[in-house]
Amino acid sequence: MKRTVPLIITALGGFVLIVAYFLPSTLTWGENAAVWFDVLAAIAFILGGGNLLKIHLKKTSDKVSGWGYSVIVLVAFIVTLTAGLLKIGVNPNEQFPNYPFSGVYDQVGSVFWWCYEYGFKPLTASMFAMLAFYVASAAFRAFRAKNFEAMLLLGTAFIILLGRTFTGVLMTDFIPDDSFFAGLKFENLTVYIMQVFNTAGNRAIMIGIALGVASTSLKVLLGVDRSYLGSGED
Repeated sequence: MKRTVPLIITALGGFVLIVAYFLPSTLTWGENAAVWFDVLAAIAFILGGGNLLKIHLKKTSDKVSGWGYSVIVLVAFIVTLTAGLLKIGVNPNEQFPNYPFSGVYDQVGSVFWWCYEYGFKPLTASMFAMLAFYVASAAFRAFRAKNFEAMLLLGTAFIILLGRTFTGVLMTDFIPDDSFFAGLKFENLTVYIMQVFNTAGNRAIMIGIALGVASTSLKVLLGVDRSYLGSGED
């Protein structure tokens, strides 16, 4: 029953959403299923927060390697959660001035807003800034002309980079804009590659992803794929 009941619920919920999408008369079914999904998602957030506390508290108590980072995670989680739930620093809504919790939790100037603007955003920017160096290192290793495919990739990347810089535009500036060879200018080649070859590749990838999502969804709805139930025995 621990596996049969979740399989039945998953199948019914999935097929209700599919039917509601194609039959307008059953639209309310899909809306009700979406409401239940939001309820389950809220419960999942609570379980996820509890699991985060459990894991990092254990790491901190055992003082395993890197337990200091767990302390930072715990402090950041508790401070942010407390500031959001208690709405610390939030002014009451103008329509309900007598209710202190009527304001929006992420109001400008609140503690939660301060944590997001001056804590989360700078950390995110720093992470992506460091990723730029890893991307540059990976590009250097990938753009070695070992074979024809690598040479093609290297040439395309070289044209794109030149077309996005002032130097590349200046190198082909001698070609008149109204001439037959205007398309060979680096900035024009860049636009052509991005709009034609890149778009075609993206569409092919999206079609493959859509087919993969459809096949995986059918496996889940039909009970073939049960990985979301865990690794326990039936």
